Amino acid sequence: MVTVLLASNPIHGHVGPILQVAAHLVRSGHRVAVLTGTRFRERVASIGAEFRALGGVADYDDRRPDLYLPEREKYRGLKQAQYDIRTIFIEPIPDQYAALSEAIDSLRPDAVLVDGAFGGILPVLARDADRPPILALGVTPLSQSSRDLGPYGMALPPARNAADRTRYAVLNVVARRLVFRPTQRAAVRALARCGAGPRGFVMDLSGQFDRFLQTGPASLEYPRPDLAATTRFVGVLPQAGSGAPLPPWWDDLDATRPIVHVTQGTIDNHDFGRLVRPTLAALADRDLTVVVSAGGREVDDLGPLPANARAASYLPYDLLLPRTDVFVTNGGYGGVQAALAAGIPVVVAGDTEDKPEVAARVAWTGAGIDLRSGTPGVGAIAKAVDAALSDPSYRSAAHRLAADAARHDALAEITHHLLTTRPR
Repeated sequence: MVTVLLASNPIHGHVGPILQVAAHLVRSGHRVAVLTGTRFRERVASIGAEFRALGGVADYDDRRPDLYLPEREKYRGLKQAQYDIRTIFIEPIPDQYAALSEAIDSLRPDAVLVDGAFGGILPVLARDADRPPILALGVTPLSQSSRDLGPYGMALPPARNAADRTRYAVLNVVARRLVFRPTQRAAVRALARCGAGPRGFVMDLSGQFDRFLQTGPASLEYPRPDLAATTRFVGVLPQAGSGAPLPPWWDDLDATRPIVHVTQGTIDNHDFGRLVRPTLAALADRDLTVVVSAGGREVDDLGPLPANARAASYLPYDLLLPRTDVFVTNGGYGGVQAALAAGIPVVVAGDTEDKPEVAARVAWTGAGIDLRSGTPGVGAIAKAVDAALSDPSYRSAAHRLAADAARHDALAEITHHLLTTRPR
């Protein structure tokens, strides 16, 4: 038995994968502690792990952006993205570090696994000695820089020739020295409060861990000839049931009619008018069934449903995805991975956080369509779904990704790295 400490930003899409790993470690007989926001206390306890609470500004509730991002509406575009990164990931670093240091000192873990955006680990990484192996789990598209890629967040495809590489080199310099200069300065200040110096560009840290475990099949990620030697692709985490009972209409789903699943996830679902309702309108006259997950909200919040639509607050992806023909999403990385691992073509409409990067990767693989908007029109959605259903190339590409994912046992591989990695 070993002792493993896991830590995550208190964000649903980050905590979920960390808890899957934690639950697997508990089942394997290891001592496991999870450090995250207090709203996840009961979930951590339910898997048999020890709960450790973040404090201060690090302990926010991602369901209440009005509270932890109070000034967000003052900004637009790039400035809003900078505000989000600074507020969600950088300003919490001192409080994250304090809680993490206390947990390490008391638990003396054999290994530490953090979500790839948990900045409070950086001062611990800076220690030359007396620290456990530190690994990170990539739960968003890999942001590791490369001479073949443009700046992360611009959703640019890999370079095709020397001219592209030259252009990307210029864009990367501009991004680091000008665009994200305020963000980098904020990171330097936050690390100084922890008694640590800067560790490179804050948007490009994956290469600094003893091992960086990127979720998803490698074929979903852009090729990098200069990929850090410590990076490993571990495949797609298995889909677990939601725990909610199946809706009463479940057995009425007709296997002879295509099923299109649409969701805005569990966070960016305050306004169903962005994607869910336009999708319902776009497909209302089609001979298919639209299945909606409200991401935890009440079904009544969706408004009137067309005759060919069914909805539930939550749906078990382990049961739903094998029956789904097309997945329409705002680009949550976990959901997209799950759909592609099931061989399902994806239509993505996302314009916040990392969602444009998710959409761009889906389009690059040929396994789906990037609508290039977080608020697509009814006509654009209808055209994309029709194409995903009728053009076999999308499903063929999705099947290639599914075959790649099937070569991995993500939980077993993550556990192996936790047990064998040593500090660099």
